[in-house]
Amino acid sequence: MTPFPPIKAVLFDLDGTLADTAPDLAYALNGVLAEQGRAPLPLDIIRPAASHGGIALIRCGFGEHHPEEETLRLRLLDIYQANIARETHLFPGMAEVLADIEARDLNWGVVTNKPAWLTEPLLEALGLSQRAACIVSGDTCEQRKPHPQPILHACRQAGAEARECLYVGDAERDIEAGRRAGTHTLAALFGYIGADDHPQDWGADALIEQPGEILIWLESR
Repeated sequence: MTPFPPIKAVLFDLDGTLADTAPDLAYALNGVLAEQGRAPLPLDIIRPAASHGGIALIRCGFGEHHPEEETLRLRLLDIYQANIARETHLFPGMAEVLADIEARDLNWGVVTNKPAWLTEPLLEALGLSQRAACIVSGDTCEQRKPHPQPILHACRQAGAEARECLYVGDAERDIEAGRRAGTHTLAALFGYIGADDHPQDWGADALIEQPGEILIWLESR
């Protein structure tokens, strides 16, 4: 057994790592704010919450413990579903990263906490559904990140052991899930990092400023 087995698959978080979904999530949140007679928020305020789900977005717009929080969350998701690929795009350089991974005959896939009814149409709209070796959504398994189960499930679908996989994410739960599963991990600093986040303390194998650094890391293997 070599100390550094070759990487066979690269797995990505979706929001804030593979794709810049914040503009469409912000559009949905501002739609809910408008319906409630509130002023819209700028993207830079909403952006750090974009990786953390509907409740985080509603709390970004309405504060903690709003009495209608769940109703507002469901309305946000309705608006988001109807506008899921309005402005969403891959992060600059990510298309080239995916092409390079495929050229190396490696598999790649997605592991996200986003529910399948949002994940699947978004990846279809981005033209990625047929290219991904696996798509693991927040409701695919019994557990969600930071539990390692979704990543372990993705590794099996991608035909690799965890130690032969790299997981890239922009949230602490991503790195925790990857480490607990036994994959290598990269923290994507180009994602939705908030002022209270400290990615240098997450324990990732490396911090990356742009998608192209994934290829540099693979070359170093």
